[in-house]
Amino acid sequence: MLEKPDIPLARIAACLQTAYGVTAVQITFLPLGADQNTAVYRIETNNETVGETAHFLKLRSGVFDETAVTLPQFLHDQGIRQIITPLTTKTGQLCTRLDEFTLILYPFVDGRNGREVKLSAAQWAAFGAALKKLHTLTVPPAIKARLRQEQFSPRWREMVKMFLERVQSDAYDDPVALELAAFLRSRRVEILDLVQRAEQLAESLSKEPLELVLCHADIHASNVLVNGRDALYIVDWDDPLLAPKERDLMFIGGAQGFVGYNAQAEEALFYQGYGPVALNPRALAYYRYERIVEDIALYCEQLLLSNAGGQDRAQSLRHLVSNFLPGGTIEAARWADKYAA
Repeated sequence: MLEKPDIPLARIAACLQTAYGVTAVQITFLPLGADQNTAVYRIETNNETVGETAHFLKLRSGVFDETAVTLPQFLHDQGIRQIITPLTTKTGQLCTRLDEFTLILYPFVDGRNGREVKLSAAQWAAFGAALKKLHTLTVPPAIKARLRQEQFSPRWREMVKMFLERVQSDAYDDPVALELAAFLRSRRVEILDLVQRAEQLAESLSKEPLELVLCHADIHASNVLVNGRDALYIVDWDDPLLAPKERDLMFIGGAQGFVGYNAQAEEALFYQGYGPVALNPRALAYYRYERIVEDIALYCEQLLLSNAGGQDRAQSLRHLVSNFLPGGTIEAARWADKYAA
């Protein structure tokens, strides 16, 4: 979210004091991320006696699943040190409520993400090893019961087809919506082809006996963080999923924002840590196509059904269009599809 939500900083400070016993001496909104339901802040505190002078605060609106906080704690307890776990409240909870928001407090990691910094060979290997451990963990029944399971749902594909029809006749007065509608009309044939291929692969995969593993499900470059001591962290566990391992592995070499290497180099470095693996080429191609389709659906929903969002609107349009650029995600999906006979 690029624009600060309409909630007084004094109310945030009071909540932090009441729930966590943390005295905030400065609260700074951080214009980060494309998630319209999430706002983040840097919290400067007075906890010098325990060596903690800064925290990272996430405010999450809408429906909140506590798995987003209980799962990272479990993973960290299982020895995956690339996880930043939430701090607990005075009553031992991993989050608290503030009006319509869920408030989650973390230690502040001063670092840069994979879009901003070139990961070293050692960091790529650590990234691969962490995901391998994630994919091979036995998840406790209490957590597993709360996780979504891959269903190859047509939801996003149907939404995209609906929006492609709407822009043929609907009128828009917002400049970003007008630009998006024109773009969709100009790319209609190509987008429908993406949707159709995702549908074909989904139908094929739904008939296969696929092994479902624990997946992060959104492991693009912005969710891989490197601090000043070169330690690597995987962040944003808001939407974990039980799915084929390719749900996560499609991001590697998939034009997902990592800087400094081409697709082949990314894969070579990552799999040094992950280890040998037999990939299902149909699953890899499906997840790359479906990710693009989901992006189009979500950004259309945001930009065509509402004029809200301020600065976030232009950024969202740029993100949508970037899928179609040379070397982008569509090229990566087409490449994977060559092997998905």
